[in-house]
Amino acid sequence: MMKTALNRLSRGVLLACALCSAPQAFADTLLPTDVAAAPELSHAALQALRWQPLTPPMDTTLTLGPDSQTLAQGDIQGAVAALALPANRGSLEITLSSRLHNKRLYVPNVLVLDQHLRPAAYYPGSYFTYRQPGVMSGDRLEGTLKLTPVLGQQQIYLLIYTTRQDLATTTRMVNPAKAYAAGVGNAVPDIPDPQAAHASQGVLSIQARVERQSGNVMIGGLLPGGDTPADVAVGNPASSVAAPAAPMLDDTSAYFDRSIRSAVRQGDIDKALRLMNEAERLGSATARETFIRSVKGKG
Repeated sequence: MMKTALNRLSRGVLLACALCSAPQAFADTLLPTDVAAAPELSHAALQALRWQPLTPPMDTTLTLGPDSQTLAQGDIQGAVAALALPANRGSLEITLSSRLHNKRLYVPNVLVLDQHLRPAAYYPGSYFTYRQPGVMSGDRLEGTLKLTPVLGQQQIYLLIYTTRQDLATTTRMVNPAKAYAAGVGNAVPDIPDPQAAHASQGVLSIQARVERQSGNVMIGGLLPGGDTPADVAVGNPASSVAAPAAPMLDDTSAYFDRSIRSAVRQGDIDKALRLMNEAERLGSATARETFIRSVKGKG
């Protein structure tokens, strides 16, 4: 299965076919839809957006209001959020919640883009399902994204938006009286549930963590083919570049190469990535080639 996914390099992106194992509460979570179903957005329009950098681990709240960015492309309507996340820290687990605000819900759609703003994964509004209020949270639409940026990238991008179709529908919530009765063990009353209209603005909560398991959706191509678009500048560039590490001893280099090959054979791509990054940090000149050859079945 891993080799089948890796053979899709001709499309410039690599999509795994399964998410990591999830808690029971997310057992009905949908897989990300093929990017062919995502809206077609011009590269120039994406470059013109102001991409807000987020560095995990972090929790933040974004208010999408009248002064927020918009993107007049396809069926996209209303305010959008444009986020940039580091691609060189391992796998990312991102939980996105859209809170009930003024009795309305913003239905998020998420397009994940690689370092060159090429679509790599697509999560439609149906991926973000209704969650009942809890002790620390209210009515919301919520979903979790598990992403593994492929080697050689510095950033990946999340474009969050809603669509004309989303605005034409509603979400059925749970009546608070029903939720309370169920919570205390009483008989659940037979009363109607409220419907939340969908809005072009809203309030988003984002929780981002570095995640250490494999099986995520992989973002970006392993090997760049031909000319690639210019990278997008987000925030201030680093003022200095770290000095290269001294060459690694042959025995140490061989140890890392063996460990990388072993991790790939076991299907643990995340472990192989971490080993490669650590080996290069220590001065290995062979770790990257070992990783690439291993995942292509030539190592």
